[in-house]
Amino acid sequence: MMPINRTTITGLCMAAVFGLGGLLPAHAERSHGPEIEHWTTDSGLGVYLVRTDALPIVDLSLLFDAGSARDGDLPGLASMTSSLLREGADGLDAGALARRFEDQGARFSTSSGRDTATLTLRSLSDEEPLEAAIDTLARVMAKPDFPESALERQRRRMQVALNNARNDPGSIASRRFWKELYGDHPYANPPVGTEESLAEIGLDDVRGFHERYYVAGNATLALVGDVSRERAEQIAERLDDAIPAGERAPALPDPDMPEEGKVIHIPFQSAQSRILMGHPGYARGDDDHFTLYVGNHILGGSGLVSRLADEMREQRGLSYSVSSRFSPMQAAGPFIMSTSVRTDRTGEAREVLGRQLQDMRATPPEDNELRDAIRNITGSFPLSLDSNRKIAGFVANIGFHGLPLDYLDTFPARVEAVTAESIQERFRERLDPERMITVIVGPEDEDGND
Repeated sequence: MMPINRTTITGLCMAAVFGLGGLLPAHAERSHGPEIEHWTTDSGLGVYLVRTDALPIVDLSLLFDAGSARDGDLPGLASMTSSLLREGADGLDAGALARRFEDQGARFSTSSGRDTATLTLRSLSDEEPLEAAIDTLARVMAKPDFPESALERQRRRMQVALNNARNDPGSIASRRFWKELYGDHPYANPPVGTEESLAEIGLDDVRGFHERYYVAGNATLALVGDVSRERAEQIAERLDDAIPAGERAPALPDPDMPEEGKVIHIPFQSAQSRILMGHPGYARGDDDHFTLYVGNHILGGSGLVSRLADEMREQRGLSYSVSSRFSPMQAAGPFIMSTSVRTDRTGEAREVLGRQLQDMRATPPEDNELRDAIRNITGSFPLSLDSNRKIAGFVANIGFHGLPLDYLDTFPARVEAVTAESIQERFRERLDPERMITVIVGPEDEDGND
């Protein structure tokens, strides 16, 4: 094993984990919390451990670089593979597999997105139920059966979901938005697949995807809960032994920025029009993350108190729901402004979105806006770490994206270090209103305009 690196989670996390009620104010003294212990197995599995005996429970999160960005020419393959892991393993059918977990009081699930496929397990920490749950998980990882009947059932489910998405303006807008932003980049692949790709996916494709991407060298394991270091090492080795060593998936390419802005109108009969506006933003680990995060909180990431909400809802009555967000990923994830408005006010809504973004680029936020944003972010931070399961997700992502082990420990201080001037500078450098892609789904307005 490689040498251990250690760091601590912030005292905010300690309050969340150990149930110290209430939110800590931004100026509260921060004490050291549970340590993150990190090591790598001989096969390349990165392991991250947080020990706490607050509850007799262990939460496990296992991430593979096996999201839809790895689908290649078969969109939906990653999602199909992830779902089929629950359908039987090592001779156990789906029902028997589920009962083995349930008999031990354990909960097992799988999921996938654009970057990752995730296996999660929650188990009692007592030796017997934990051992049984880990043994069943190892069988799922080592010997998934991928029964053909299950493949056909999942194909039908995904086809139904795809068909339902055609009748949902939000889904229509999102699918087209990602395609327009990312073009030939792997992020353009719709995770739920296409009608053509779902018809083509076969067992050989699923098995090949699993063999390539569900390997130790392509995985990150997070363990949080009532478990000793020695026991955690045994769990990691058990899971590591269950799968081939393999190699990390190649780095994703950087997406291209649009050369110019574009407006796409998709006709759809509905009472309102759905609007998405944005372009590629930045990747996880970017030096400007905290500045852009705080700035976006002011723009549209803080709910009803954001600039967008005040202008769109309070001042003009345009929309009950409007937001903006950065979604950093392995490669540059998108910056998105989104809202739904009455069709005859679509043009006005677009003008407000564009002008508010321009204002963020033109002048620094007011002192009170910055102060309130920082207090809101740091004050609500414990809520994102109020369970072992949430901590496991955070820690797994820290490992997967190669973030510093003190990321959680330094989070409040780095938020508090953001200045109004840096927000203006970063917004001006990183966001270009003239290169925004806008997707509108809804009827044309009375004048035939978008």
